Amino acid sequence: MLSIRRIKNKQGRLACICGKARKILTALLAGLYCCSINVAQAQTAEVQGTSPANNNYAAIAVTPTAEVASIAPAAQEPWNVLGQFTNVTQMNPAFRSPYAGQNSLNPNSHSSETTDLTLFAGARVSSNAELWINPEIDQGFGLNNTTGVAGFPSGEAYKVGANAPYLRLPRLFYRKTVNLGGSEQIINQAANYLGGAQSSDNLILTLGKFSVVDVFDTNTYAHDPRSDFLNWSIVESGAFDYAADAWGYTDGASLEWTQSRWTLRSGFFALSQIPNGTTLDTSFSQHEWVAELEERHQLQGHPGKVKLLGYINQGRMGSYTSAVQLAQQTSNTPDTALVRHGSSQSGFAVNLEQEVTSNLGVFSRASMNQGNKETYEFTDINKSVSAGLSLRGSQWGRQDDTFGFAAVANGLSGAARNYFAAGGLGVLIGDGQLPHYGLEKIMESYYSYSVRAIDHLMLTVDYQYIVNPAYNQDRGPVSIFGLRVHKEF
Repeated sequence: MLSIRRIKNKQGRLACICGKARKILTALLAGLYCCSINVAQAQTAEVQGTSPANNNYAAIAVTPTAEVASIAPAAQEPWNVLGQFTNVTQMNPAFRSPYAGQNSLNPNSHSSETTDLTLFAGARVSSNAELWINPEIDQGFGLNNTTGVAGFPSGEAYKVGANAPYLRLPRLFYRKTVNLGGSEQIINQAANYLGGAQSSDNLILTLGKFSVVDVFDTNTYAHDPRSDFLNWSIVESGAFDYAADAWGYTDGASLEWTQSRWTLRSGFFALSQIPNGTTLDTSFSQHEWVAELEERHQLQGHPGKVKLLGYINQGRMGSYTSAVQLAQQTSNTPDTALVRHGSSQSGFAVNLEQEVTSNLGVFSRASMNQGNKETYEFTDINKSVSAGLSLRGSQWGRQDDTFGFAAVANGLSGAARNYFAAGGLGVLIGDGQLPHYGLEKIMESYYSYSVRAIDHLMLTVDYQYIVNPAYNQDRGPVSIFGLRVHKEF
């Protein structure tokens, strides 16, 4: 009798999960349909679709990314296994610091390193559907245990670190492509992409565990800390507080509709159970909605993209102002965890990229969120503007090398500024006081060197200069030197 009851309970839970999945997919389809009414029907452009080359799934990218070509049909690849290894070592010399708090960057000279080894295994489960799994081994810590700077200097550093290597599963997802017509495009094999063909107009559903920024806020020149820039607020829009656990991944679904030179994306994802937590809210009672419109164009024969993104997070989160008021009443340090209740916070981002010559590309991002409540997942940034360039080494006989330079300015809202000035702690920052606020300004440059004697081995030197770390004019500036080793196989 007890076993029968257990079976019925499991069946009930399964039915509940299936029902939620149907609701999610129905909402995504309805949202795309409504938005599609306002999307202009344009002539087919040379830059097409949501192919790997256009999406540039940077967080999973094995460089070079999959390429698209409008040529004769090719056989559909049934399965594939690829992999990558990345080690990033960073150090900062001692810098000026009259005081420090719990989340302050260590003012003494110190270094840290992170290592990850990833397997990209995929199989075709039907003619236009793929299933992918990415087991990964991680080890190491970011500088100061990944705290001290809002625009953190290493995108390879998670909020959870360990001295000993540990195994985890960042991605397990299903992708279905529905061809809607237009020219046929060949997809070359790449990490999390099987070789094959698809039409230029298509609908792509991704469902499972992956990163929101695998699909949204991508950029050809600044999005992959394994091959281009390292700083968090350069490889992503700084004020895009995207749903993720402490490692940067979540459960959910995205739907992408490509028609001519336009792509419309919509997604629904689980937030963590508590802000910046290691456990996701699998009930989806705390969740994020995100939408993005992408336009592709040619400027004097060179491709470019413009992306507009909006999102809203709905869950239990604390107000900065309420936390400060409670602290004043109780003569304690403000803590947003004490004033959390059901609420929401929204934001937007603009993302631009443009090829200038066959070797030179430029990019820029601007983002902002409401900033009246605590950061839920990403980092303590309420407004951010970045710009930079990427230059291939063909002009000096090193066509596989890349030089990059970028600058970013990050800022806080007035409510957040008051919270940190009163001694509050955020996701990454908290000096215990903030008497002299200033924009956090960061410059980053890197040179990625291709080792010709060993296929797919890249060595990168990286330098970052940070003014007002954690928005504090009393501390810094800080220089951060980095070395990255990246191998694909």
